Amino acid sequence: MTESEKKRVLVVDDDRELQSLVQVLLERVGIDTIPALTVAEAVRILRAKPLPDLVLLDLMLPDVSGMELLRQMRAKTFFDNLPVVILSALADPDQIREGLEAGADRYLTKPYIAHNLTKTVNDVLRTGRRKPPADS
Repeated sequence: MTESEKKRVLVVDDDRELQSLVQVLLERVGIDTIPALTVAEAVRILRAKPLPDLVLLDLMLPDVSGMELLRQMRAKTFFDNLPVVILSALADPDQIREGLEAGADRYLTKPYIAHNLTKTVNDVLRTGRRKPPADS
């Protein structure tokens, strides 16, 4: 796989140790990571070209909530095909449902098992966005 064919994942989390761990885990399976410690950094990266192939998004961030960033992204058709996986310590079923309803493609809770993270990221990169059911 050439450098230009490698998948790129934007990791939005204010925990530097978690950022490093995710980077190591994903690089082991041939995926590059782009770190962002705040929503402001993530927005700068998302405005640049090319877009990452996937966003791993924490919900508890220092400047704006990850849920707010997710809602803003889903409000713009530009991001329609960009998958988002929430990676959060918030494990309440209502929080998980809210994240999925807001447009996340998957929701992983921390702490997570390394294999679950890499499997989920690879699955979402392969299948793309989950499409909401059509209204009947």
